Amino acid sequence: MPEGLKPYLRSAALRALCGLVLLSGCALPPLQPGMHEVDVLRSWGVPTGRHALPDGGTRMEYASGPYGKVTWMVDLDAQGRYQRAEQVLDEAHFDQVTLGMPVAEVLRLLGRPADRLVDFRDRQTWYWRYESVLCLWFGVTFSPQGIVIEGGHYSVDPICEPREPPV
Repeated sequence: MPEGLKPYLRSAALRALCGLVLLSGCALPPLQPGMHEVDVLRSWGVPTGRHALPDGGTRMEYASGPYGKVTWMVDLDAQGRYQRAEQVLDEAHFDQVTLGMPVAEVLRLLGRPADRLVDFRDRQTWYWRYESVLCLWFGVTFSPQGIVIEGGHYSVDPICEPREPPV
């Protein structure tokens, strides 16, 4: 094996090992209908975000981080009782993003993004990683006023682009 390839392979093996460690920590205990918020917090921990629901309830966001491809949303009713939980980083949820939607509504739907880019016109494009055979991520562009002006574009996730091994 060429000497220049060894550090590249060692780095790839380390990234794979880190990924397995992260995946092993993703198993969350089941939640029971009617559980109180305190019990949800005891079971799943502190959420990465909180969003008000139109009916007076609360949506608690459990995002797996900038490199994670899973975000769970746990809905509580107005009395703080567990209603449902769903993984929202998928094409069915991405399809719900529409032109004119405000930032707060997108956050309530998808949770925090993996990455945010700002262009020269002060527009922001947010990206969410998700499980995809093609290693895509989903992007939404917001106006400077925080309104969706370009929603629903898919592109290759930069962390998946092949890199040349060092020579």
